[in-house]
Amino acid sequence: MFRPALIPSLLLLSLYISSSDAQSCTNYNFTGDRIFSHCADLPNLNSFLHWNYDESTKTVNIGYRHMGVAASRWVAWAINPTGRGMIGAQALVAFQKSDATMRAYTSPVNSYQAQLAEGDLSFPVSDLTATYAGNEYTIFATLKLDNVSTTLSQVWQEGPLSEDSPAQHPTSGANVQSSGNLNLLSGQTGRTPGAVDSGTKKNIHGVLNSVSWGILLPIGAITARYLKVFPAANPTWFYLHALFQSLAYITGVAGWITGLQLGSQSSGITYTAHRIIGIVIFCLATLQVTALLLRPKKEHKLRFYWNVYHHFIGYSVIVLSIINIFKGFNILHPDQKWRTAYIGVLIGLAALAAILEIYTWYVVLKRKKSSHPDKMSNGNHGCNGYGASGQERV
Repeated sequence: MFRPALIPSLLLLSLYISSSDAQSCTNYNFTGDRIFSHCADLPNLNSFLHWNYDESTKTVNIGYRHMGVAASRWVAWAINPTGRGMIGAQALVAFQKSDATMRAYTSPVNSYQAQLAEGDLSFPVSDLTATYAGNEYTIFATLKLDNVSTTLSQVWQEGPLSEDSPAQHPTSGANVQSSGNLNLLSGQTGRTPGAVDSGTKKNIHGVLNSVSWGILLPIGAITARYLKVFPAANPTWFYLHALFQSLAYITGVAGWITGLQLGSQSSGITYTAHRIIGIVIFCLATLQVTALLLRPKKEHKLRFYWNVYHHFIGYSVIVLSIINIFKGFNILHPDQKWRTAYIGVLIGLAALAAILEIYTWYVVLKRKKSSHPDKMSNGNHGCNGYGASGQERV
């Protein structure tokens, strides 16, 4: 009874095996006289690397293949001699221009917002060519790696073209996982054990700072200003405010640490304004959290000055945080949906604050109005400093 299903199963199995073999670099033959002694199936973006390494001359000949990509996109392969990930990568870039001619060039990557402009690499490159056929790009080059270790950090990438120039590649999925190690001698490739690539770290850095300084901190300010209006919240509003402030500070410190790690991987690359604002925010936030522990009692003569100081520092941190978050968006270039989502959160918080502000003034005016007849009544009986007491003075 299994025979009817046996033949289709065997056919499917043979097709799967043949397709797997076709996708393996070991079964690929280059045209002409190009023969490579090593190759690796790269784990993402349908890419393969072939190479020959001459240890005596420190020279490597590479053939990088990128399958299943349209002619309207660019591809790149790079090594990073000084670190891991995108920043510091020395890239070979190729794409087909609108007139169907090929362009291949070198590009040092010095920032996340780099547009892969042509430039010299930190090592000599020769015989750089590229081809495109059957939805497959191939880059050939010879690299002279005199002062570079035989174990390298490699990155490969693809993205859209805009008027015959590389545009920003996607910042999610396989595009942020296309990196790993390469041993030129053994031919072994793979991820660094326990390492987190810079693309993942920049996402963590952006999320932590947006949530902490950009969302939790404003929520803490809203609870401090408006919850005290509600009688039921009077005993707890201060603790909620302290909770949101503390959570914002803790997650903000974690985001700051990831930022320092990114900076250590990006030697020579600085975003001065973003860094200075971040340091100022961290220092002011530390003072703000400390101030919660040193708050004078209501009756203390310094309470008024503490309130002025606390409000000024708090609102300053909120404003600086929002400015710095948008500077971070401009540096990291995430998908537009993240910027739009954060703007939506800010609009929502601003609308909530406006509604609560109106309600607060309504409650305050209502309380004043309800207390006014009592004062008049007390005045008629000479109990508020006027009326009878005035007659006594007279």
